[in-house]
Amino acid sequence: MAIAKAERLMNLALCLLGTRRPLSKRELRGSIEAYLEAASDEAFNRMFERDKDDLRELGLVIATVDNLDGDTGYLARRDSNRLPPITLDAEEAAALGLAAKVWQQARLAGAASGALQKLRAAGMPEARDPYEAQHSALEPRIPVHEAAFEPLMLACRDRRPVVFDYRKSNAARPGARHVEPWTLECWRGHWYLAGWDRDRGAERVFRLSRITGRVRSRAGSFTAPVPDVVTVRETVESWAGETATRSARIRLRAGSGYPLRARAGSVRELGDGWDELEIPYGHGLDAWLVEFGPDVVVLEPADLRADVVDRLRAVAKG
Repeated sequence: MAIAKAERLMNLALCLLGTRRPLSKRELRGSIEAYLEAASDEAFNRMFERDKDDLRELGLVIATVDNLDGDTGYLARRDSNRLPPITLDAEEAAALGLAAKVWQQARLAGAASGALQKLRAAGMPEARDPYEAQHSALEPRIPVHEAAFEPLMLACRDRRPVVFDYRKSNAARPGARHVEPWTLECWRGHWYLAGWDRDRGAERVFRLSRITGRVRSRAGSFTAPVPDVVTVRETVESWAGETATRSARIRLRAGSGYPLRARAGSVRELGDGWDELEIPYGHGLDAWLVEFGPDVVVLEPADLRADVVDRLRAVAKG
């Protein structure tokens, strides 16, 4: 079955690339054996639409043209599907090769590998890493564990609104969010989505690990303009207290809370299995501290302590 589909896609691509005028569905069906064997017009239409989408996903630019007689025609112009001359030097080629190794997620790994093959075929120099022999066991990785990553990545690319269930750190149950997704960014080992929250009428940042269930696409176009530069990292940093000018004192159970320890300005052993830390205090620190549960006790300031207690009570009430 896989071989048959690959052959069908190849034949369709050759037809679209080889024609000088747009070909209608009827003409394409008469030119490709697999389409002739379709049981009905409906079966052919479903097969053709899937194949067309698959070819576009693989990178083939397919133009849709309305003919004078009212029929819709399709073709893949060669000038739209040809790479310009590649002028990368060895250092730039090495950077691209390193970037391609980063992705562990299967869909991106295949796309990165295919892109490198096309670039090398077009003349990109082979990247040679002089340290590869000594450091072959060390490779960069960006982990992608959340199931929401792939549908959100495609929705950002295609500018498609989505809806998903999102659990806030101080809520026991998730709530539906209708979002126009802008971009994804990884920060401190976690993936975040920035976009326009339609229900709240404002920009919002969502942590992917708090998305529950399936991400569903919605019809229609964006209702809010997409910023030229989306500052996901700056927003998350401010929520996590990275740009804070104040500090907080907390008690932290020994052997736990390593992200907090990494940011601490000072650490003092208290004994009985507890340490005292001084950490930057900014907007959103209460939500972050709640994630450490009983391993953290806020000492001061009083407003931060009250916010953490309120969040814990809300979770306990369910």
